[in-house]
This record gives sequence, C-alpha cells and structure tokens, in this order.
Amino acid sequence: MLTVWFDGACPLCRREIALMRRLDRAGRIAFVDVSGEVADCPIDRAALLARFHAREDGQLLSGAAAFAAMWRAIPWLRPLGLAARHPRVLALLERAYLRFLEIRPALQRRLSA
Repeated sequence: MLTVWFDGACPLCRREIALMRRLDRAGRIAFVDVSGEVADCPIDRAALLARFHAREDGQLLSGAAAFAAMWRAIPWLRPLGLAARHPRVLALLERAYLRFLEIRPALQRRLSA
C-alpha cells in the first residue's frame, strides 16, 4: 500500500486529496493528514508540511516523485505516473512542482477567502 502525507490545514491540499480519494476506488492509498498530531511521521513534521511526501515500496519520495507514485496507484492516472519514471519527465514535473510551491501561499489564501 502507498502512504501519502498531506497538509489537511491547506484548503488546496484538502481539495486535491478529496479528488484522489474519490479516484482511489481500490483503496490502494493510505492518506495521512499531518496538520495535526501524527504518530507515523517518517521525517520531521515541518518537512512533511513543506513538500508533498509518499512512501512507495518502502522508499520515501517527495515532490513530483511522490505525486507520480500516487498517480501510479490510481488506474486513470497510472499512465502519467509511469511516464514520470523517465528521468527527464520527472525532472520536468519537479520543476513545475517547485514553481507551484512558490505560488502555493497565494492559492491557499484565495481558497481560504
């Protein structure tokens, strides 16, 4: 089973995870909200809140690699997740994720209003 850690206090993250939960009809993903107290934190909680993390086959992933792992667990998104195994595709997705992190606070404010 894939484990995904997410910021449940982030309105943007809550919406995205709600969508992923609906798409995960087979229950292949364990979603862990790290906005509160969490017993199963593989790394520092602040680090979990700063970037998206997942554990796939015992390996801790973050950023675009974590998203790709989540996509691989969902049949509709699996082709995108498999494509992200290619280093160039993953590098492109990681650059896009880093840009997203820059605008994330503004998006959060807009969704909170």
